[in-house]
Amino acid sequence: MPLTPFQASLARALAGNRTPDSHLAGGAALHFEPQSKRYSNDLDYFHDSVARVATAFAADEEQLASLGYEVVRDIVQPGYVRCRIARDGEATKVEWAHDSAWRFMPTVKDPDCGYRMHPVDVAVNKVLALAGRNEPRDYLDALILDESYLSLGALCWAAPGKDPGFSPLSLIELLRRRGRHQPEELNRLRTAAPIDPVALKGRWLGALERAEAFVRLPPAEDIGCLYWDVDEQRFVTPTQAQLQQTTSRIVPHHGRPGGVLPQLVAPQSE
Repeated sequence: MPLTPFQASLARALAGNRTPDSHLAGGAALHFEPQSKRYSNDLDYFHDSVARVATAFAADEEQLASLGYEVVRDIVQPGYVRCRIARDGEATKVEWAHDSAWRFMPTVKDPDCGYRMHPVDVAVNKVLALAGRNEPRDYLDALILDESYLSLGALCWAAPGKDPGFSPLSLIELLRRRGRHQPEELNRLRTAAPIDPVALKGRWLGALERAEAFVRLPPAEDIGCLYWDVDEQRFVTPTQAQLQQTTSRIVPHHGRPGGVLPQLVAPQSE
């Protein structure tokens, strides 16, 4: 599912203030596509510095007031602002926050929201978020990503690039403690279809098994990278054979501040 109509109109209203260092992120960026299976509860805007949070919020608050939105400040502190934005009887939460500028990919220019975090960085962030908190929405999102975008194993392998305090296996061990939610907790999520907790847990355990099997395959020096398929022009979960081929068209992709575009041509074998 996409954003709610109110959230989508709000994102469009703020699109002109967005830049590569002030972009839509979090669940809203993950569920921005029409085929998404869950509504986001809020809009999250990430910024590359504490100072940028302040300037972006000031510009957005002025823009919203000029368009007739009510802006109710809940929390205002250095590097983080949370407000309730309302108009015509509808409301949503909006957050402006400082986040690391280290990314795998540059932010994506989008006509509907200005700039948003690249899906692969949203996916890696989601796995790291789930490792640190036991939220039903993160649990469901991580499983959706595994099944429809990039495998949990590939995301766990890449995550230490953003947070070097983790290893892929330590991250998986933390994820094994997640997903213990009562049916009523899952049913409070706004989803495209009802959730079957038993089936969901079975799918999650399978994803974890596949993730552990994968992270034991790549060479240790590649920890913290994604793998890019030069032929298919997308991020993939390589097989053991592909990792071992000296002429493989699968190449490591490491992040850096601001993100970097992937390699478009495979290296020539010696």
